[in-house]
Amino acid sequence: MADLLLELFSEEIPAGMQARACADLQKLVTNGLVEAGLTYASAGTCATPRRLCLTIEGLLTQSPSTREERKGPRVDAPEQALNGFLRGAGLTKDQLEIRDDKKGQTYYAVIEKAGRPAADIVAEVVTATIRNFPWQKSMRWGAGTLRWVRPLHSILCILSAEDGAQVVDFEIDGIQSANLTAGHRFLAPEWFSVNSFEQYQIELKKAFVVLDAQERADHIWEDAKNMAFAQGLELVEDAGLLAEVAGLVEWPVVLMGDIAEDFLNLPPEVLITSMKEHQKFFSVKNPKTGRIEKFVTVANRTTVDNGATILAGNQKVLFARLSDAKFFWENDLRIAKAGMGEWADKLQNVTFHNKLGTQAERIDRIAALAGEIAPLVGADVELATQAAKLAKADLSSEMVGEFAKLQGLMGRYYAAEAGLPAEVGAASQEHYSPLGPTDVVPTAPVSVAVAMADKIDTLTGFWAIDEKPTGSKDPFALRRSALGVIRLILENKVGSSAVTLFAKGYDGADAADLLSFFHDRLKVYLKDAGISHDVIDACLAMPNNDDFTLLVKRAQALQEFRNSDDGENLLQGFKRANNILKAEEKKDGVSYEGTPDVKFAEVDAETTLFAALDENESQIANAIKAEDFSSAMASLANLRGPIDAFFEAVQVNADAQVVRRNRLCLLNKIRTIMGSVSDFSLIDG
Repeated sequence: MADLLLELFSEEIPAGMQARACADLQKLVTNGLVEAGLTYASAGTCATPRRLCLTIEGLLTQSPSTREERKGPRVDAPEQALNGFLRGAGLTKDQLEIRDDKKGQTYYAVIEKAGRPAADIVAEVVTATIRNFPWQKSMRWGAGTLRWVRPLHSILCILSAEDGAQVVDFEIDGIQSANLTAGHRFLAPEWFSVNSFEQYQIELKKAFVVLDAQERADHIWEDAKNMAFAQGLELVEDAGLLAEVAGLVEWPVVLMGDIAEDFLNLPPEVLITSMKEHQKFFSVKNPKTGRIEKFVTVANRTTVDNGATILAGNQKVLFARLSDAKFFWENDLRIAKAGMGEWADKLQNVTFHNKLGTQAERIDRIAALAGEIAPLVGADVELATQAAKLAKADLSSEMVGEFAKLQGLMGRYYAAEAGLPAEVGAASQEHYSPLGPTDVVPTAPVSVAVAMADKIDTLTGFWAIDEKPTGSKDPFALRRSALGVIRLILENKVGSSAVTLFAKGYDGADAADLLSFFHDRLKVYLKDAGISHDVIDACLAMPNNDDFTLLVKRAQALQEFRNSDDGENLLQGFKRANNILKAEEKKDGVSYEGTPDVKFAEVDAETTLFAALDENESQIANAIKAEDFSSAMASLANLRGPIDAFFEAVQVNADAQVVRRNRLCLLNKIRTIMGSVSDFSLIDG
């Protein structure tokens, strides 16, 4: 067995590309080795800004020899058949064997392939991998033909075993493989040789390179957190920024700097966003005031002045960036305090979609729809309408123009500055939510009304102009909007007809077709919640399936019932009754929907079933009317025993036609009562 170490050393690889590059490198190389007959025990990758590294342990030192026999055509077969067989086997006629079989003499090919040294196979696989690497973006440089994300400087490729290490020999565009690598660009740029992965890691750390990205991230986080804690402050968590910064440095050095007094009163989110997007700085807040008072930057080297020069440069650039943010904030406050009318007017000149009008026209529609929805969610109609009219006003602000991610949030600040009710500001921030399956759902009534109106207008509008999602394409994120409406309805327990809401949206939308689209989204939502597909279908087949709250309550209760012993056995009883009915109705050409009469009952089990149906029918009806599906299922469970006993003791197709008809009508009563709860015919069992 041998271990492979491969390092591809280049100019800086963008941080956002490193994780995918590691995965692609491992997949391409390991797949290529296995296809060539080299199996292995384990593989792993790591990356720094300047290097991609792959390690493979327990690799076979040679591919196994193989022997394959192929049966060919008969000896007297046409020449064309023989030539085709020879081409497939890669042999000549004199290399074939002739053997006797039941049908006469037949050609056989014996194909033997000797094993190959691992080094030869690795050289071929790595060369092909580098030549065909799937970078999202790549470049050529110099006179070579190789494309790489940044200029590739060296290739370290060695196989190490107990008897030592060997360089895997190959060359790509003038770059010769070797056992050499270099340390940190500034702190230890000298080249050195390695003979194993363990030595490689150790020597790199001596040369100021932390190879593992998670180790770099942990070091950054712990140092930054401790620095903040030492001054009574808190580091603002940002996992995405941490991963990105860890991909920008090989030797992370954490430095904390001050934010000028001029900017401390800016909204915390403005400081956080500006420093993250422009400078890749972490924010440090005062836990007592919530203000952002300091920043953390990560240098890629140590310096004799302990980072003082680096911090001074960073603070100078940061001052300029935050000066812009302060200018935007102060200009925006002036307009906000005047009522934000100037921003609303600007939206008349912003096209939402060429077939759906301007943002201002869309806002008018959303405001009208929010007023319609408000009573359904317990919101004040005038407040919901006002909030909808101003929810998108901040899109015209300079701050949102600079930092689009702050839309909605800035609206909350500006609404407060304008002296508007808190509900208006909250709706500005919350009406975009939920943005995904794990995003927080608004619960404040005004916010819920505006959020639903916003998404329903989007959906009905694009439905009206026939811009629906197709396959995997959904350029206007309509699936996300539909899921957002579903979550707003369900998590706020809104009981209303979705079709009625759609009808109040954009004119021309096919509400029935849109409901079908919502049902598809709802199926995904319910499956994620553990509801089986047959239970979902059984509930969708019931009346009022456009009341999503009602539908989900029914599905949850039915799934619980379906999973119980009573539910399983009652389902079998239903299917037996239903199958008999369908067969007899088809044979007789009549429907057995008449009312059965207990006076025609002949055995105790029959009489008992009559009584059980009569006793539980009204209870089930009352429970369904009260939308108490758990109680309805409990009453259904009471029918299990009587139905089982009936089928044990009674022959439905009795000789006496009056008795037979009465029993078939009794089965129909079972079907009708159970069908009032759910369409049990659609449930598997």
